[in-house]
Amino acid sequence: MTTIRVAQFLPHPPAKVWRALTEPELLAQWQMPGSEDFRLEVGHRYTLTAVPRPNTDFSGTVDVRVLAYEPQRMLRVRWADANARRPADWTITWTLEQEGRGTRLFLVHEGFDPDDPAQMMARKIMDGGWRSHVMRSLGNALDRM
Repeated sequence: MTTIRVAQFLPHPPAKVWRALTEPELLAQWQMPGSEDFRLEVGHRYTLTAVPRPNTDFSGTVDVRVLAYEPQRMLRVRWADANARRPADWTITWTLEQEGRGTRLFLVHEGFDPDDPAQMMARKIMDGGWRSHVMRSLGNALDRM
C-alpha cells in the first residue's frame, strides 16, 4: 500500500527512452508543466504544476529534487507537495532495461502513508494515471522523436 509499481514495454532502445526521461525539451512533451526546468544533476531542484486535488490534499505544486542517476539505466527524484496540509514526500525511480530491440521501463513510486486516507486516495489516482495517461504520453513522445 505504500508503493506503486509499473512495468511498461516500449518499442524504443534504452538510449532513446533515457533521452525522453532526461532532456527538458522532450520531458515537456509528456510530463507536467515545469519539467522543462529539469537538469540531470544530483541536487537540482525544480517545480511541477498540475491540477489541485482537494480530495487528496494535493495543492497542485510539486517540488522536485534529483536524488540519483545512472546514465541510460536509472533516474531517482523526490516529489514533495509544496503546500500540502499533510505533506506528501515521495520517491519516484525510473529504471530502464533493454528487452530485445526495445526497453522495459520500470517505475516505482514510493512513500505513501497507508494510515492517511488522503494519501491512499492519491495513491489510487496516481496508480491509474501512471499506468494509462503518463505511459501513453511518454510512448507518444517517443514515437514523435
